[in-house]
Amino acid sequence: MAISIKSPREIDLMRQSCKKLAKVYEELEKCIKPGISTWEINEIGDRLIRENGGVPNFLNYNGFPASICTSVNEAVVHGIPRKDCILHEGDIVSLDAGLIYKGYHSDAARTIMVGKVSKEVEDLVRITKESFFEGIKYAKAGNHLYDISNAIADYIKPHGYGIVRELVGHGIGTHLHEDPQIPNFRQTKRGPKLYPGMTLAIEPMINLGRADVEWLDDDWTVVAEDGLPSAHYENTILITDGEPEILTLL
Repeated sequence: MAISIKSPREIDLMRQSCKKLAKVYEELEKCIKPGISTWEINEIGDRLIRENGGVPNFLNYNGFPASICTSVNEAVVHGIPRKDCILHEGDIVSLDAGLIYKGYHSDAARTIMVGKVSKEVEDLVRITKESFFEGIKYAKAGNHLYDISNAIADYIKPHGYGIVRELVGHGIGTHLHEDPQIPNFRQTKRGPKLYPGMTLAIEPMINLGRADVEWLDDDWTVVAEDGLPSAHYENTILITDGEPEILTLL
């Protein structure tokens, strides 16, 4: 496993790429309301990425046909935007997107509630987000990678949610997906040591029910097998000499 350590120049470019993505999300989230289609979300997101000086890194990545992944309700990740997929009051939609700026990638995901949602779905979205912040408490130089994984898993476990195992976080830099892979479930080993200059995409994917998932016939959309809602929260972070820096938040 070769985990890249970014130079000060590369870190600066990563920061710029990630801040641009954070600005995209700030505007995109304002558009999510009942009646909008996932196709429209993608069109707006693509435009915002380009207006901010970036290039969508998801578009045509391994053949993915859009710039924004739009995963509704039981869809975990990689939902393909569609004109006939209209959001309704009480839905949740997980947006996953990134951009390239001067050769450096950013990646982040948000699960957004559409109007008023049920209490159990609201809790799922909140706790998934909280698990990210619990995990990165351990994202410090000198700790080990799976300290992050175990913290996320330990935070989720008491709530009885399913932690998706087939999809994990990853390193990021001049490529969208780099070493290492970062599980959200407990590991028996500690994993590689963390050093300043590592940039990681931490992304809990949590199901309201069981952890089991399946792929739809489009070969992209991953859904919870039991049909219950799923939430996703992701940021690109930087390992420093002190606290981790969350690059994709303003």
